[in-house]
Amino acid sequence: MVATQIARRGIRDQRVLAAMRMVPRECFVDAAMAELAYDDAPLPIDAGQTVSQPYIVAAMIEAAELGPRDTVLEVGSGSGYAAAVLGRIAARVYGIERHRVLVDAAERRLASLGYRNIEWRVGDGSIGWPEAAPFDAILVAAGGPSVPSALKEQLALGGRLVMPVGGDSWQRLLKVTRASDAVYRQCDLGGVSFVPLVGAQGWPEPGR
Repeated sequence: MVATQIARRGIRDQRVLAAMRMVPRECFVDAAMAELAYDDAPLPIDAGQTVSQPYIVAAMIEAAELGPRDTVLEVGSGSGYAAAVLGRIAARVYGIERHRVLVDAAERRLASLGYRNIEWRVGDGSIGWPEAAPFDAILVAAGGPSVPSALKEQLALGGRLVMPVGGDSWQRLLKVTRASDAVYRQCDLGGVSFVPLVGAQGWPEPGR
């Protein structure tokens, strides 16, 4: 997977490649889909969510420019797969997910794999985790109509935020870097498709 789907497509950060090799992706999907775990495609998980395709996980983490002392917030943690990869690179990872069934499963899964540097919360990811801020990097695994101001404010100076922004099915993957207290620089990393970011600074709850 790492050689053919990730490195061959341009991912060069050796820390990202090593972390992707270390995390057993089959542990993060239903047993019936284990044989598909290393395919270059997203896979469905509980609560109508997905685990992102391996290349997208690697591309977002590489864009975040993580170092071994960094503190990271992941919004929309889902199965915990990307958090596990992040946890192999960064010092501390905070994962927030609005579906308790996913958080409970992710906590059990990562504890069984020996992770001790990941903390979880059930809640509205669009408003972040202010008590744990500032973050050196924030990764958002759900598409919003814009970058939430709450998340931008929780970035450390020089911090990087990687998030899909656009409609509820197709978005542009943006990288936002906090240059100063009030200045943020943004670049477009290309087209992607993510589930919607539901929350106070995202999309409204379906049916409302």
